[in-house]
Amino acid sequence: MVFLAEMAGWLATLAFVLGIFALILEVFIMPGFGFAGVVGIVLVGWGVLLLSVDVFHATQALTTALLVTLVVLVAGFWLATKYNFWRKVTLVNRQNREEGYVAPRQDLESLLGCRGVAATPLRPAGTALLAGNKVDVVTEGDFISPGTTVLVIRVESTRVVVKAVENE
Repeated sequence: MVFLAEMAGWLATLAFVLGIFALILEVFIMPGFGFAGVVGIVLVGWGVLLLSVDVFHATQALTTALLVTLVVLVAGFWLATKYNFWRKVTLVNRQNREEGYVAPRQDLESLLGCRGVAATPLRPAGTALLAGNKVDVVTEGDFISPGTTVLVIRVESTRVVVKAVENE
């Protein structure tokens, strides 16, 4: 019987630690669907229940913690909207042509098969001189030094993919 009591202490600690680890995993490493977060919440709750003497008091403490968390979350959103917090942390400016913004060229399909010269080191991204224009290009992972002849092998929207060719 003593062995089971000691095992429950280790099991509760293990469940709690694994739950915290799953929550950290959800927040920092693989945010997304929430599976690790749900598992983390369940394991932390189970660890607290195993450590408690009375299930009623443990459930009451967990429910109170959940309600306080929800109240703080709602109050935080309310304060953020009241004091324009979202405006302070988001970009609200638009990039207009009148202010000097020029969108990337969209007629890059004509460069397919074009030869040019790497103007900067391509590691794997850089600039090449193609058809008399400086164009942002990428390689398929190769490093190409400046002055090397390159060939456009693929154009995907505004992404121009080049490869080095041997000089004839």
